Amino acid sequence: MQQQLIARLQQLKPIPVEDQELIVKAFEPIRVKEGDTLLPLKRVARQLFFITNGVLRIMAQNDKGSEVTYFFLKEDQFCTILYSFNNNTIAEESIQAACDTELLAISKNNLLALYEKLPYLKGMIDQISQHTLMEKIKTRNTYLGYDSSERYRLFLERQPGIAMRVSLTDVASYLGVTPQSLSRIRKNIR
Repeated sequence: MQQQLIARLQQLKPIPVEDQELIVKAFEPIRVKEGDTLLPLKRVARQLFFITNGVLRIMAQNDKGSEVTYFFLKEDQFCTILYSFNNNTIAEESIQAACDTELLAISKNNLLALYEKLPYLKGMIDQISQHTLMEKIKTRNTYLGYDSSERYRLFLERQPGIAMRVSLTDVASYLGVTPQSLSRIRKNIR
């Protein structure tokens, strides 16, 4: 699991072996089951996660109290509620496992201590987080202006690895349709 994190970081630049050891020791491996909440609503994000296997979803509640899935994140991506994590503010979103997931987790305090020892690491993680954020926005914007059937087709096309692993309820929430509508759409596509 930890070597996956090192491999992802080294896509940006080589990391000396001694530094790799510090990084690996700072991250704790955890396994979560589908539906487990890593960050509840209305809490401050105090951990950064790196996904080694599985899918996490960023979600919130709408004004009617229903869950709305904003984004899915999969392997080799970092996940937190960035604004809350960086600014110590209450998050309006939560993080939940969309399927059984394996992660590496680091607390904010441990991450800051790691940045003190390896100052270049902050730039690397910031760059990866920025790229992930831009990809999330780009992916989400792809669905704008399409009807529900076309949004589902695009989802299957662009995010097949996620589509096959998460519940239909989560997919429906992400696409802004009811689970019943999604069932009808899926029948018509076959």
